[in-house]
Amino acid sequence: MKEVKLLFMKFKGNQIADLVRRLLTVLVLLYLFLIGVKCLSTGLKMMGGDFAKTLFDMTEQPFISLMAGMLATVLFQSSSVTTSIIVGLVSAGTLSIGGAVPMIMGANLGTSVTNTLVSLGYMKDKVNFKKAFAAATVHDFFNILAVLVLLPIELMTGIIEKSASTLATLLYGSTSGLKYSSPIKAAIKPPVNAVKGFVVDVFGAEFSGFIVMAIAGVIIIAALSFIVRTMKVLVENHKGEIVNKIFSNNAVGSIIFGIVLTISVQSSSITTSLLIPMAGSGVLSLQAIYPITIGANIGTTATALLAAMTGNIAGLTIALVHLIFNLAATMLFFPIKPLRNIPIRCAELLAESIEKTKFIGFGYVGAIFFALPISMIFIVR
Repeated sequence: MKEVKLLFMKFKGNQIADLVRRLLTVLVLLYLFLIGVKCLSTGLKMMGGDFAKTLFDMTEQPFISLMAGMLATVLFQSSSVTTSIIVGLVSAGTLSIGGAVPMIMGANLGTSVTNTLVSLGYMKDKVNFKKAFAAATVHDFFNILAVLVLLPIELMTGIIEKSASTLATLLYGSTSGLKYSSPIKAAIKPPVNAVKGFVVDVFGAEFSGFIVMAIAGVIIIAALSFIVRTMKVLVENHKGEIVNKIFSNNAVGSIIFGIVLTISVQSSSITTSLLIPMAGSGVLSLQAIYPITIGANIGTTATALLAAMTGNIAGLTIALVHLIFNLAATMLFFPIKPLRNIPIRCAELLAESIEKTKFIGFGYVGAIFFALPISMIFIVR
C-alpha cells in the first residue's frame, strides 16, 4: 500500500482530476459494454435456449454430462443461468444430483467463452492481442485443470457430493426466503428489453435473435474501442500503475474483489470480460488478473445458491456442489506457487502461439467451446 500512496503523491491536482474523469468515462463505457453482453446472451437464448435445455437430459455418462453443461453455458453465456436451471431440475426431481455434478463442472468451463471472445477484438493489435488473449485464457486453463483433477476424484469417491449433502442437511430450513436482486442487473435490464422489444416489433420473431446479437456486437465493439483508447492514455501517463499495484500486491484482496463484483453482477462472465480491456491496454498484468478470476469463479456460485434457497434440500445440495468445487479448485491451485503458476504459464504459451498465426485464437474458441462439446454429444447420441 505504501507504493500505491507514493504513486498517488506523484500526481498533481489536475492530473488526479483527469484520472477521475477518465475512470468515470470507463465506468459509463463498461455500462454500455454490459448492455451489449446482456443483449448477446439474450439473442443466444432467443436462438438456442430450448436446445440448451434438452442437453440436461444427458446424464448417463459423466463426460457427456460435462460437455452438456459446458455447451449449455456457451449458449446461455452465463454459468449462473445454467446452474440455476440445473438447481431447479434437481429440486423438481427430474435430474439426479450425481448426474448434475459433471454438468456443474461443465458450466464452469463454458462460462469463460465470453471473455475469450472479447479478447478476439484485439486481433488487429499484435502486442495487445497477446496480453488480452492470455488474460482471457488463464480463466480457461484454471477451470480445465480443476476439472481434470477433481472430476476423476469425484467419480471415484463422491467426496464433493457427500460434503454438499452433509452441509445442505445442516443448512436446510434456515435459508428459505432469502433473496438478492442485483442493482447492476436491474440497471441493465430496461435498455436490453427495449432493444429486444424494438427488434421483435420491427423484424418479427423469426430472425430477431440474429439481429439482437448483431446489435450486441456493435455495442460491444464500440464500447471496447473507446475503453481501449481511454485506458491507453492512462497507461501512457503511468496512471495505470495505481490500479495494477493495488491488485498485484494483494492476492487475497483481489480474490475477495472478484467474489464481491461477481455477486453484484451475478455473472462471472461479466466480471472476467471487464478485465480483458484492462489487460489488453496494459493496466492490469496477467498476475494481477488471475486472483480476480478465481474470485469470480467463487462468486458465480451465489446465484445458484440463492435459487436453491426457495427449493428443497436436493436443489441446495447441487448448488453447494458448485461452491465446494470452486473452493476446492482454489485451494488446490492457488496457495502453492508452482501449482498457481501452471494456468498462467499455459495461458502465456497459448498467447505466444497467436503471434505467428492470429487465427489460432478463433480456432481455439471454435474447437474447445463449440466443436468439441457438440461433436461429443451428437456422436454419443
